[in-house]
Amino acid sequence: MVFRRSVYVRSVLCAHAMSASLLLTSMGAAEASNLNFLNDTPMSYIKKNDIDAIKVALTEVLNTKRDGEATQWTNQDTGNSVKIDATMTPENTRHEGNKTCRRVTVVLSAKGQSMNLHPAFCGTGGKDWTLQRR
Repeated sequence: MVFRRSVYVRSVLCAHAMSASLLLTSMGAAEASNLNFLNDTPMSYIKKNDIDAIKVALTEVLNTKRDGEATQWTNQDTGNSVKIDATMTPENTRHEGNKTCRRVTVVLSAKGQSMNLHPAFCGTGGKDWTLQRR
């Protein structure tokens, strides 16, 4: 009887250990796969030339477009093999002393994925727009 009980206890402990091991292994895989969605976001395809071109387009949007007026941008001339599109729409323009502050909705699209960004900038016009931290 003692022998049977000992075998039973060992098999139960072994089963618990295997279950815990499987659970931990699957949790690790789940955690890693949860972050894989970042690999396919439009931001992962942006290169330095794209950033430079977006800055030029964004400065023009901040300087010349009215709230709600959307501007389309594409990286067609940047040399990137991945096509990236952006729609930039200024909104919530407000004046703080001699500065103008604006939020811009930026919708980036690449390889069937899109993401929305809502950066805020303040400046006096021209090229001195500064990204505001939140």
